[in-house]
Amino acid sequence: MASGGKRGYTSGDDTLSGGVFIVTALRLIVKWIDRFTDACGRRLAWLCLAMAALTCIIVLLRYGLGVGSVALQEAVTYMHGAVFMLGAACALKEGGHVRVDILYRRFSPRGRAWVDSAGAVVFLIPFCVFLAGISWEFVRESWAVREGSADPGGIHAVFLLKSLILLLALSLLLQAIAELLRNALFLVDDAE
Repeated sequence: MASGGKRGYTSGDDTLSGGVFIVTALRLIVKWIDRFTDACGRRLAWLCLAMAALTCIIVLLRYGLGVGSVALQEAVTYMHGAVFMLGAACALKEGGHVRVDILYRRFSPRGRAWVDSAGAVVFLIPFCVFLAGISWEFVRESWAVREGSADPGGIHAVFLLKSLILLLALSLLLQAIAELLRNALFLVDDAE
């Protein structure tokens, strides 16, 4: 609509309002993914506590009462796997992942945003897609036979444990997208 029209704005304002809408939508996506990752992280923190308590119980049963339980020992392994596989996205969000800081710490916030964006696009997102693709058949076959423990008295849910690989890829991919969008929004805001 031309200037002086019914709504009183030019077509350039349409682009601006569309851009504002997109930026707002991207911020909401980042916020949603961050909330999801935080919620998972809080639950995993409680799982760490449960894992520590269960480990103490196993030790007390084993050395105090002479009773062993393969299922309890495997439960600790399952919990440990869940904490590490599902906690990777939380570590990424909080910046707790391994990074070579020799040059990175000297960069400006804008330089760090560029490095983090490039790392997400070149390495992390393709890795997540690759991991999901390569593990899909592995997990599917495990589900098809409802794979269980090889040990007598063990947990008959190895297929669930293997599913953590796909959940790792998915949760890490979601958080990588959030980090990429957050850095892109920072670069756009910083450029203005």
